[in-house]
Amino acid sequence: MRLRTPAFLATALCAVAVTAPPALSPAHAEGPREPVHVEGRLPSDATYVMDLPVDWNGTVLLFGHGYRPTGAPNPATDAPGEDTRTRLLDEGYALIGSSYASTGWAITDAVPDQLATLDLFTRRFGPARHTIAWGQSFGGLVTTALAERHPDRFDGSLSLCGLVQGGVANWNNTLDPVFALRTLLAPDSGIRLTGFRDQAEARTAADTLTTAVSHAQRTPAGRARIALAAALHNIPPWNDPAQTEPGPYDRDAQQADQYQAVVGLLRIAAFTRRQEAESRAGGNPSWNTDVDYAALLDRSSVRDEVTELYREAGLSLRDDLATLHRAPRIDADPWAVARTARTSSLTGRLARPQLNVHTTGDALIPVQAESAYHRAATASGSTALLRQAYVRAPGHCTFSTGETLAAVHALEYRITTGHWATTPDTLNSLAAHEDSSSPARYADYRPTSYLRPYDLAHPADRRHRRVETG
Repeated sequence: MRLRTPAFLATALCAVAVTAPPALSPAHAEGPREPVHVEGRLPSDATYVMDLPVDWNGTVLLFGHGYRPTGAPNPATDAPGEDTRTRLLDEGYALIGSSYASTGWAITDAVPDQLATLDLFTRRFGPARHTIAWGQSFGGLVTTALAERHPDRFDGSLSLCGLVQGGVANWNNTLDPVFALRTLLAPDSGIRLTGFRDQAEARTAADTLTTAVSHAQRTPAGRARIALAAALHNIPPWNDPAQTEPGPYDRDAQQADQYQAVVGLLRIAAFTRRQEAESRAGGNPSWNTDVDYAALLDRSSVRDEVTELYREAGLSLRDDLATLHRAPRIDADPWAVARTARTSSLTGRLARPQLNVHTTGDALIPVQAESAYHRAATASGSTALLRQAYVRAPGHCTFSTGETLAAVHALEYRITTGHWATTPDTLNSLAAHEDSSSPARYADYRPTSYLRPYDLAHPADRRHRRVETG
């Protein structure tokens, strides 16, 4: 039967969410007499948490949490937020998740710890009717790695604002804006961009470059150059829920919003998180030896803004691009590239359905990460199993409760029926049905290309060449 109307699809999706499982294992068919909450510790020293409702619907959701900095609290988590957690338990879902054994770029801990948590759940409560891996941000990378590497363990997967471009692509794309900022705003500073000895050295570099950027923001020429750096990371003009959306041609307001995101990038990901990732990889996993920055700008989603700001500042964009071309480049440590690729780059090879959802105004993991994963899935022949949906909203992982629940139910509908029902109208109808008090902002959207893709489905990605510059 072909499903046509959003209202009908929303009703059908809700029916999937609440239908009782046809059969659970005999030992657990009656379910618990009261809600069960379990916390414990894995052999890896990671902690785990499990929640089983009285009327378990037979589906277990294994949640992967986002990046946690070195030294930050690291509790086990089984949902992206308390409202979502409460609603899913009320609807009969079992929720589980681990802390991962370490913080930081912990992909090598996260994957086995998530699997170990699932094993414990199955031993204690019996096999689930459906097992779904889901996660947000860095947890979207963990989820996708689980889906690709262990398809026999899952019926489907859901990535929310996920780092689905993979590790090598992420660190390359993070290098480009800071390289541009140092070259154009602090050319004689000697600020180190890679190869940090420790977190203290990384913080010092971040603070020094942030100071240069803050000074540059005071002049038209400096603002144009910051916009150029933002364009090399595809930072959107509207990227913070606290901001008012700039007009489509209000370049000053767009740049002001991007400036805040650039400062955030310097303070969050480009230095201290890089240092932690490099320590795991045994060196620097990123390079720009073969990068044509003029070509990257041509493909950027905010190229027109940069062009106009340069013109208004009376500054030559061609000259600045030539300066970037001549600047000494940064080469990777081959062993660090190999390790990062092996542990945290993706193949795009899916054997079960995966739904990816991303906000359009994400500055931390730009929405173009979805283009990178679609590229990998296309090369691997998995596009029929992949759907990507977009929420028109600023910020990183700023989904409403209704939008999140809509994604969960849409994926389970695909698992149960074999049909995708992920048009914006359908998802918005379902989101409104799930939570009428929160916004439903799914929209027709197609992101531009990811500027520095790297995946395991394209052998050519694994080669980079040293370019002599003078």
